[in-house]
Amino acid sequence: MHLDAAAGVPLHPTSRAALLAALDDGWADPGKLYGAGRRARLLLDGAREAVAEALHARPDEVRFTSSGTAAVQQGIAGLLPGRRRVGTHVVHSAIEHSAVLHAVAEGTAVPVDRLGRVDPEAYAAALRADTALACLISASHEVGTVQPVEEVAARCAERGVPLLVDAAQTVGRTAVPAGWSVLTGSAHKWGGPPGVGVLAVRTGTRFAPPAAGALDLPAVVAAAVGLQAAVAESAAEDARLRPLVDRIRAVVAATVPDVEVVGDPVDRLPHLVTFSCLYVEGEALLTALDREGFAVSSGSSCTADTLEPSHVLVAMGVLTHGNVRVSLHRDTSQADVDRFLEVLPRVVARLRDEAGVTGL
Repeated sequence: MHLDAAAGVPLHPTSRAALLAALDDGWADPGKLYGAGRRARLLLDGAREAVAEALHARPDEVRFTSSGTAAVQQGIAGLLPGRRRVGTHVVHSAIEHSAVLHAVAEGTAVPVDRLGRVDPEAYAAALRADTALACLISASHEVGTVQPVEEVAARCAERGVPLLVDAAQTVGRTAVPAGWSVLTGSAHKWGGPPGVGVLAVRTGTRFAPPAAGALDLPAVVAAAVGLQAAVAESAAEDARLRPLVDRIRAVVAATVPDVEVVGDPVDRLPHLVTFSCLYVEGEALLTALDREGFAVSSGSSCTADTLEPSHVLVAMGVLTHGNVRVSLHRDTSQADVDRFLEVLPRVVARLRDEAGVTGL
């Protein structure tokens, strides 16, 4: 049972159908003038128009990349050259995705509160005379807290600083915030195929576009169709998933001793909830849940290459031990959630018992 929609969701049926159709009609080079090339160009233009409509952008402001990570990297790399006379300093939140953090050479991390949200005034205070770029994730990919993007964007605009918004978790789920200079997204987060990212650059933003490579046009078409479907279904899915997440938050807190449910309980993504269980290793908990048939994620997994817990949870000052991120999607049912909530307390108790932690 896949409960890790924040990492990627199953291909939407309409996206799958579009992918198969585009494999027949979109195989040619859209830059060519012969018939097959012109048909491919029409598909590409249609995909760009569909994505632009979903982002409240112009079609000529939309580019496609090989992934959401590539979109972020190209966004930062394209913005900085146009601001080189100002400087190289970058302001970003302390909970940005690693794609942002790895692309920033000189930056100031704005702290977040215990719910995982930046303060717009603190963000504005971090802007300097040599600040070339500001970055803010639209909503935390680990705890679901929605960020005050429009308030931060207004303060950046007052200082003439372009704002890059990583909207991978919100595109197709919630309204696109206003005020961004560059916005990025990832198709497999909304039900499109993997291998397609979106990079939108507002007209008037000084931007040095990277060298364009060949696009996987059928995947791009499928991504655009999947985004249209996700936007059309977003209100209904929000109304369906929020009560399920509320139920997880309440039942986990009531049935698992020594647990901390993190993130804003109200101003959050509709599909995502994170909690941390004391006295349990994140990897052991994920493995045990996998054996029970649940695919979930963790922000506290200490990997062999970093040996560090989630930078997001650390920045929030919350419990990092035994962290579990559950994120739901269109195929998740009430029965799936009920079974997860039935299994989880038993799995946590067993792991604590095996670790010699008893009497909780």
